Amino acid sequence: MKKAMFSTKLGENKVKCGLCKHNCIIKENNYGICLARKNIKGVLYSEVYGKLSAVNVDPVEKKPLYHFYPGSKAFSIGTCGCNFKCGFCQNWQISQIKTVDYPYITEMTPSDVVREAKRYRCKSIAYTYNEPTINYEFALETSKLAHKQGIKNIFVTNGYIEEKPLRRIAPYLDAANIDLKSSNSSFYNKVCKADINKVLDSIILYHKLKIHIELTTLIVPGENDSEEDIRRLCKWVVDNLGFEVPLHFSRFFPDYLMRDKRETPLNIIDKAAVIAKGFGIKYVYGGNVAEEGLNNTFCPKCGELLVDRTKYPITVENVKKGRCENCNEKIPIKF
Repeated sequence: MKKAMFSTKLGENKVKCGLCKHNCIIKENNYGICLARKNIKGVLYSEVYGKLSAVNVDPVEKKPLYHFYPGSKAFSIGTCGCNFKCGFCQNWQISQIKTVDYPYITEMTPSDVVREAKRYRCKSIAYTYNEPTINYEFALETSKLAHKQGIKNIFVTNGYIEEKPLRRIAPYLDAANIDLKSSNSSFYNKVCKADINKVLDSIILYHKLKIHIELTTLIVPGENDSEEDIRRLCKWVVDNLGFEVPLHFSRFFPDYLMRDKRETPLNIIDKAAVIAKGFGIKYVYGGNVAEEGLNNTFCPKCGELLVDRTKYPITVENVKKGRCENCNEKIPIKF
């Protein structure tokens, strides 16, 4: 275990956790909502430090990040627990359980993670599979070591981190895929047990801190798939982030507490993409789809194919010095 950062001692051996926007007040021998941080005799500890539930080498596109070193590999690690309670979670076996109750833990140090990332020639380390914020101490130490070795760092996150911790790790955090699960506050309250406005504030801060961000919205039939919901989401993106932040609309498949829902029809993903492009969003992608038009990157000005993700390895075409070779449009992709 590791003594937790951003905690405040209160009376009666209670502690307040200031890592995420839940700001849990935790009684002795209890956990925060994340199931990862525990009050032991009035001191808050991270129970997930160095305790990894998953370790893999993934294409960076699986995060999904499409504008961050296409075709590169990300050394990907996850822990247990999460500060959201999403009923549609596809990693619920690790996100809704305590480390002490999960039998398949791999122990690693920050140095181990960086060494293995180098061994497998990974361009980046991705803190993913469950919410990386709750493994903050480990991520911070690892990301510092990674930067010294020229390795980038990625969060795949729900965006519920508090401002102070985000500013602290920002110099070492190069990219993030942030879930914008809906534009509807009731969806967040009911399905995720969270406050949408706090997520939106975090996304804006990530953007201001110049961390490369891409957004993902999992479209769940009957929950957040209305045209009104998608239009409101796209308008917020344009008004607050501009036209160039990549937006991924991902298909839902029944899982966890939503096994009674049907999978997202492909035409709903197509419709969401059309709406987003209608708002002027230049880079719109589909997740869990096989359609080339929703996986590849095209020049928003002339339509030239720039990144072909039809098969692996990914191929980059018609881009030179960050510009489309056909029309000279500047392309916001890190190569």
